[in-house]
Amino acid sequence: MSPAEQVKEKEKKEKKSTGSSPRSLWKGSISFGLVSIPVRLYNATYDKEFSFNQLCPNGHKIQYKRWCPVEEREYSYTEIKKGYEIAKDKYIIIEKENLDKIKLKTTKTIDVKEFINMDEFDPLFVEKSYYVAPDVKKGTTAIIDKAYSLLVRVLKEDNKICIGKVILRENKEHLVALRAYQRGMVMHILRYIDEIRPVEDIKEISEATPAKIDNKELELGQLLVQNLSSEQFDISQYSDSYATELKKLIEAESKGKTFTITEEAEPMAETKDLVAALKASLQQSTKHDKRGPK
Repeated sequence: MSPAEQVKEKEKKEKKSTGSSPRSLWKGSISFGLVSIPVRLYNATYDKEFSFNQLCPNGHKIQYKRWCPVEEREYSYTEIKKGYEIAKDKYIIIEKENLDKIKLKTTKTIDVKEFINMDEFDPLFVEKSYYVAPDVKKGTTAIIDKAYSLLVRVLKEDNKICIGKVILRENKEHLVALRAYQRGMVMHILRYIDEIRPVEDIKEISEATPAKIDNKELELGQLLVQNLSSEQFDISQYSDSYATELKKLIEAESKGKTFTITEEAEPMAETKDLVAALKASLQQSTKHDKRGPK
């Protein structure tokens, strides 16, 4: 099989794997008040980034070993212990049986603490997202649990979000947000407040004096935003242009061809005349087709 045919075969396998039925990664329940809803979690996203392997100059794949530099020997995965550094190069070993003793309610339960309004939710805190599906028992008809359906409807109609806590893997109890999404629910893993860098740390923002904006500049800016606004956000219009070109490069290399790319315009210089730039942008935006791919 030629390199070009091998590339095509790999693409077919990747498409098949992304289209296959997903597997549940966690099983438990949602708990609020005296209500308990059996659920399963599924990954809501998957990465489509191109993955490069590290090779030696002769094209052989580089391997990494679990190597102890003190004892100068390799260890198998089953021999590896978990350790916590208490001082430089000094560790204490934490045995798995001791980790297992830390059993919280949230180990098998998404414990809802409160409900908040949708407009209070800041996307900055979101780390990862999962689909929350009802746990339909085998051998029964696929009827969604009534409590699950009720929660989805209440969240949707009241524009609310659940805030709760759960342990998905050892070492951390996650803060989570549950919200209605299409026919079901999505759970967002949130970062705790001490995991968010304060904006005051960014000196260009916290220590700078805001520029004065006159009424003419504000009016032109608002008009430009209106011209570039869409009635409804359609994310399917957007695609990864870099990945598209990278795919072309890989295909050309696999066929032994020379890869060429159309040169894009240089980035615009810093705006010095804001009003002139806004007026020119307005003229350009009137010709802008917002329905095309981006």
